[in-house]
Amino acid sequence: MLGQRIVTAVVLLALLLPALFASRPEPFAMLTLLLLVAGGWEWGRLNGAGAAQSVALAVALAGAAALTWAAGWALSAPLVLWWPLAAAWVIGLTLALRLGPSSWPLLGRGPRWVIGLVVLWAAWLAVVNARARGVPFILSVLCIVWVADIAAYFGGRLLGRRKLAPAISPGKTWEGAWTGAGGVLLLALAWSMAERAGGWSGAGIFTTLWDRLGPFGTVLALSGLTALSVCGDLFESLVKRAAGVKDSSRLLPGHGGVLDRVDALLPVLPAAMAIALA
Repeated sequence: MLGQRIVTAVVLLALLLPALFASRPEPFAMLTLLLLVAGGWEWGRLNGAGAAQSVALAVALAGAAALTWAAGWALSAPLVLWWPLAAAWVIGLTLALRLGPSSWPLLGRGPRWVIGLVVLWAAWLAVVNARARGVPFILSVLCIVWVADIAAYFGGRLLGRRKLAPAISPGKTWEGAWTGAGGVLLLALAWSMAERAGGWSGAGIFTTLWDRLGPFGTVLALSGLTALSVCGDLFESLVKRAAGVKDSSRLLPGHGGVLDRVDALLPVLPAAMAIALA
């Protein structure tokens, strides 16, 4: 299993890094779209769609992205778009996590399919817009999720006592969540210091937030993004628990499915765009 995880991670990095640092936006946009289209297929399978319906959902997502690109939104989406998307995530996560896994199927397959399409389309739009702002910006947003997850894992193992959402993900604890938030704040401090000292080309999200919101606003914004990261992970766990499966698919050997890798990013990406561009 460990060997599979390492090989899969190396292959993904070998594909993502050249696309990320390419001089033009198309390689990164196409590669991330391919991954999220696979996520659309997984979403259908998790939410009662048959084989043909799941493929149709993936095709619909690709079509929506193509229309978005044709409209010129892929590199510069309307600023007014981000706050409604972020607000919808906050409201939706609050309701879904409060009601629990047993209530998710009651929503009906059609509405759940639409939710998946909108969520994945918004994540793709946000990630390519973030890339258009520069490599430091998109990397700093991704690092918020990665560091929050890693710090929460080790903090939960060392300090975890109080369960965060035992009916959804028994392994998560409040102590782990707070450790994740602390890890993100330390990352922000280190990143900003390195950025200002090194004269990087382009600003990461941490410097952007500091310049726009000041220290107190930055702490609040990063705490909110960390909370969305945790809740995004919990939401996918809720959907999988409702479907009675452990992984969203087996597309990524050793890692599960695409949704298992990007679940925490789905709410964070549009929210980061909203906060950074406020």
